[in-house]
Amino acid sequence: MDATAAAPPPPAAAHRLRPALLWAGATILIVTVAESLLGEPYGVGEGVQRPGPLAAVGVDLLAAVLLRRFPVAVFGMLLSAGLGMALTEELLPLNLRIGHLLPAAAALCYLVTVRSGKIALRALGVSVAVMAGYQVVQAERGVDVQLGQVQYPAALMMLFAWSIGLSVRQAREAASAARTQATEQAITAERLRIARELHDMVAHSIGIIAIQAGVGSRVIGTQPDEARKALQAIEETSRETLAGLRRTLVALRQADPQGAGPVLSEPMAGLADVERLAEATATAGVRVEVCRSGERRPLPPDIELSAFRIVQEAVTNVVRHAGTGHCRVSVGHGDEELSVEVVDEGRGVTGPAPGRGFGLVGMRERVALLHGRFEAGPRPGGGFRVAAVLPLPAPASTVVTARPLPDAAEVR
Repeated sequence: MDATAAAPPPPAAAHRLRPALLWAGATILIVTVAESLLGEPYGVGEGVQRPGPLAAVGVDLLAAVLLRRFPVAVFGMLLSAGLGMALTEELLPLNLRIGHLLPAAAALCYLVTVRSGKIALRALGVSVAVMAGYQVVQAERGVDVQLGQVQYPAALMMLFAWSIGLSVRQAREAASAARTQATEQAITAERLRIARELHDMVAHSIGIIAIQAGVGSRVIGTQPDEARKALQAIEETSRETLAGLRRTLVALRQADPQGAGPVLSEPMAGLADVERLAEATATAGVRVEVCRSGERRPLPPDIELSAFRIVQEAVTNVVRHAGTGHCRVSVGHGDEELSVEVVDEGRGVTGPAPGRGFGLVGMRERVALLHGRFEAGPRPGGGFRVAAVLPLPAPASTVVTARPLPDAAEVR
């Protein structure tokens, strides 16, 4: 079914973020190396020995290759390399020692994006511990390092990277949850639609078959002609029900080109079938009077089907519960609305009935999906009334405002 057909998922945010952050850090590092090699360093130190910058670039390239598969290990490697380079005063200037923390920050951002919250917090804790360890080691070595010169920029860099990674992960989880919820809602809506369709299609036919079978069993010994008519009605109703089930199943499988076949050309039920419904109901002992008003015109398939199913279910309730031999079906074609009404003069609501189903619930759901109005309840003078008003699509030059649904009437 269409609702369950999952669209291919978009590329993960982490997969797009990883190369961008990593190459941004590597680019900044290369620029820093070039400035250190070709010009004067920004910080302390008396020059640059070439093996140090080349080793830093090599570590970054190795990290770029391994980060996706081993994010934790690569983050640890880059953080350790950054700490080692920060402690190597004689090989690298201050700007390069601090700049090498950029790839570590990019790795931290990616790690937080793709791993759980516990691992993300541990990674942040390790970063804080490393920077604190750097301060302790430098103090023991007698090096006077000002916090504003090294520690604050490094800490802000790591905290900023961690925050970006956390935001990306939360956004990705929220998007995944929204997709899952939308899929579940679509599946639930499709199940309800199938349940309504099968109920409305089968309940009427099974009710007629049950009545005809009862009639045939009672008269088969004394009135064989009547029994034969009852069996013929059962056969016709069964064939029509089977054909309807086939159309429904084919419609549900129409995404499968091999399961559709030529049956797809068969029209679904609509208001044109009301007279045929009346004839079938008459064989069950209930005469259906059909009254139409207004100018008939083509309607959208969903409105046609819903209107017919409402009439069908209401007539089925008359056959099964009303205890009367007559009901009236009214179909009104308006310019902006389609109205259907089924009225009987039977028992109405006399109390809880065994085996009460979901007919009225399904009718109300159908009308609500089309933004219409629905009423069902006993009539003041006796009997029962079911009425639905469905808004019709507006022409291209006008707009029809849907009316609010009324309060639910008492239903049986």
